[in-house]
Order: sequence, then C-alpha cells, then structure tokens
Amino acid sequence: MAEIRTVAVIGAGAVGGTIAQFAALGCYRTILEDILPASLRRAQNSIRSNLDHSVTLGAISRPAADAALARVEFATTVEDAAREADLVIEAVPDELESKIEIFTLLDKISKPQTILACNTTSLSVTEIASVTYRRGKILGLRFSTANGRMERIELVRALETDDETIEACREFGQRIGLQVEVIEDGHVGIGRTTISNGPLPTNE
Repeated sequence: MAEIRTVAVIGAGAVGGTIAQFAALGCYRTILEDILPASLRRAQNSIRSNLDHSVTLGAISRPAADAALARVEFATTVEDAAREADLVIEAVPDELESKIEIFTLLDKISKPQTILACNTTSLSVTEIASVTYRRGKILGLRFSTANGRMERIELVRALETDDETIEACREFGQRIGLQVEVIEDGHVGIGRTTISNGPLPTNE
C-alpha cells in the first residue's frame, strides 16, 4: 500500500486551512498552498488560534499543538506544494473548469505515485480524473461536520480509482481522527462542506 508522509493542500481558504490543520495534527508533513500571501497569513493565524483554543479546552497538549504548527509549511505555487507530496488535496471553489485546470497541472508535476484528491460535493470525480494519466490514483474527499467539529470523511471512488488508493486514504482519514466511509462517484453524500475549527483529535 502506498505510504502517505507528506500532504499538500491546494487552497488556503477555510476548508483548506482546516484540512491542513487536521493533517498536521495527524503527524503528517503538511504544505498549504495559495497564490495569495495574505490568504496564507490568515490561514496560519487561524491554525495557530485554533490550536491554542484546543489547548485551552484540554483537547490537546501544548507540545502537541506546537508540534502540529511546526509541521505546516506554506507555498505560493502549486508546483512547490505538490512536488514532494504523497497526497495532494485540492480545496478550491467547486467549479469544474478550475478543478480540471488544477488536476491537469498536478498530474504533470506530481510524483507518479502521488494520490490526487478532489474536494467536491457536486462534480463528477470520474470526469475530473479523465484529464489525467493516473486515473487509478484519483479520488474525491468530502469532509463533514457534526456537533461543531469535523468528524467524517467520505472517500469518493471514481470509475478507475484503485484499491491501493482507497486504502491509503482510509488510513489517512483514520489517522487524522475522522470516521471514514467509501462511496461511489455519483452517490449523494454529505452535501456541501461546512468546516468548523473546533477542538481537534491528535496523535500525540
């Protein structure tokens, strides 16, 4: 099974920042990308604030929070973010043209074995995967919240997603403390993602 050590997140909005935060708490080297330096600064401040809040609530320890923050790196180009990643999670607005442009680029610049994940609630992952030469390594990831915190992740299997990709991402989801469910592309799942940065699980 493919081993995920480095996670890149493309897009530093609320969703991307929270995914990066969870990945860092899961002890992954995490690279958060956005073309706007101001967005990266906001994301960094938000992650720091959320970790501090979790420490105050007793959800995680101060050393765990500090270690998680230290695992987050920042990049202003997709190339810099994805070059060394084992898993790339795209977290840009849910527009087909934008997703296809990003996945075409990611397919060219990522390592051959890198898994590319599409964070979409309405688009066909199979259609997005069709523009790449690694269709077995493409899947969808849908994150959902309950009781004010992110608790569940759906792995959306596209037409050609291979079992190794599903199992690697199942392990990723479990390691960051989320319930994991595998669904087929086209299935109506958890709906539009709404992210909250509540107290987070950690692998201390």
